[in-house]
Amino acid sequence: MNSNILKIVYILLLVNILLSCTNNKQIAPPKPYGVIPSERQLQWHNLEIYAFLHFTTNTFTDKEWGFGDESPDVFNPTNFDAEQIIGTLSKAGFKGAILTAKHHDGFCLWPSEYTQHSVLNSKWRNGKGDVVKEISDACKKYDIKFGIYLSPWDRNHAEYGNSLYISYYRNQLTELMTNYGDIFEVWFDGANGGDGYYGGTNENRFIDRANYYAWDTTMAIVRKYQPGACMFSDAGPDIRWVGNEHGHAKDSCWATYTPIPNKGFTKAYAGTCKYWIGETGTMNGEFWIPAETDVSIRPGWFYHEQEDEKVKSLEQLLDIYFHSVGNGTSLNLNIPPDRTGQIHETDSIRLIEFKEYLDKAYSKDLLKGCTVKASNVRGRKYQPVNLIDDDPATYWATDDQEKSATVEFQLDEPKTFNCMILQEYIRLGQRVTDFSIDIFEDEQWKEVANGSTIGYKKIIRFDYCTTDMIRLKIKNALGCPVVSKIAAFEIPMINE
Repeated sequence: MNSNILKIVYILLLVNILLSCTNNKQIAPPKPYGVIPSERQLQWHNLEIYAFLHFTTNTFTDKEWGFGDESPDVFNPTNFDAEQIIGTLSKAGFKGAILTAKHHDGFCLWPSEYTQHSVLNSKWRNGKGDVVKEISDACKKYDIKFGIYLSPWDRNHAEYGNSLYISYYRNQLTELMTNYGDIFEVWFDGANGGDGYYGGTNENRFIDRANYYAWDTTMAIVRKYQPGACMFSDAGPDIRWVGNEHGHAKDSCWATYTPIPNKGFTKAYAGTCKYWIGETGTMNGEFWIPAETDVSIRPGWFYHEQEDEKVKSLEQLLDIYFHSVGNGTSLNLNIPPDRTGQIHETDSIRLIEFKEYLDKAYSKDLLKGCTVKASNVRGRKYQPVNLIDDDPATYWATDDQEKSATVEFQLDEPKTFNCMILQEYIRLGQRVTDFSIDIFEDEQWKEVANGSTIGYKKIIRFDYCTTDMIRLKIKNALGCPVVSKIAAFEIPMINE
């Protein structure tokens, strides 16, 4: 082999080496945009659906808000079965359960050492029962996350309204945070002050909502003993109220949020902020405080026999699901135990119908195995094929300067679908503000659906369409798009 040929071979080898080095060059991931979720918030996002369990003396007095003068003896479920309650939730696909350990009436479902107004003085289990423990133990058995609701308001306690009650409340919060294992969510609401029994005074008591609970100090108890727990209130700090009890978030729903205090308050706390902003959150908000959608499967929050025929239909539950989980919130669906101390049969049947529908709807992702290409790709690690690989740790991303882009999916044959799921890689923030779903039809692209935000999850439904080419068109984003998942489904109509 002459020297000229050898030179050519060496040059080609050198070119290949240089190209290989260039192709394998590690391109930095996008920098986080805005505020980002904590690890406990990321774990909470992944739950998506969990249950509220409203259960107390109200179950037996047919009230929604007990006055506080109810005798502990009225609490006497005839066949309490925590495993039936939690087992039903498990079969229905729920990932967590939040128990009303104490509602506004002040009755405690555990034998607190700080009050006599509890199961300790009820007829149930001859005063030796502990609902909180039994539910907590059942959650461990069924691998369901356990959460606590502890009402700040107490219409029974004689000292409500002064500093002695705050010590009492914090002592009880500490009991619950230290005696019942891991807790995934602690629920604080804004119902604070008004008329009540208050140890027999039967009067109205009002508090300084901005300062009475010293929320920063009170919430520090949760952080100390349950660092993995997310705290809920209409102002966060970890999860916000969606702002209504209808089960709906807006299409534009930001996980970022800046709580705004109501007139007359200088800082937003539970019961002091403009809660209705929770439906949309805040673009470029100061904090990552995603929304939770809380709604009851029945008209009321507690069980009432007269509502047995008013349990929400499958169609109603699905409407709630698509407008809550489908808009990036988590769904906290209230399923109140009845007077036996179990989930009523009507509710149970509906929950299983709900689970069976979702299982069928999401049984086949039509984008699996398709060919994917994008108008812009940040580098080899961020290829658009990551969108269909079922790995939440991978994602497609564009170059920093690209705030709009398209991704095309070429199917092996025409397929019919009417629903798509999209997810951003929220570890790097929430970015997309405007997008559409297009299909290739009659030799041109046709828009079939559009939306505003994506966030943790967007489920978008539209009329049935058939095509072998689908396009995601991101029209605008606050930073370069960072998307982790896209899936397409043919979901059944309710009566199919």
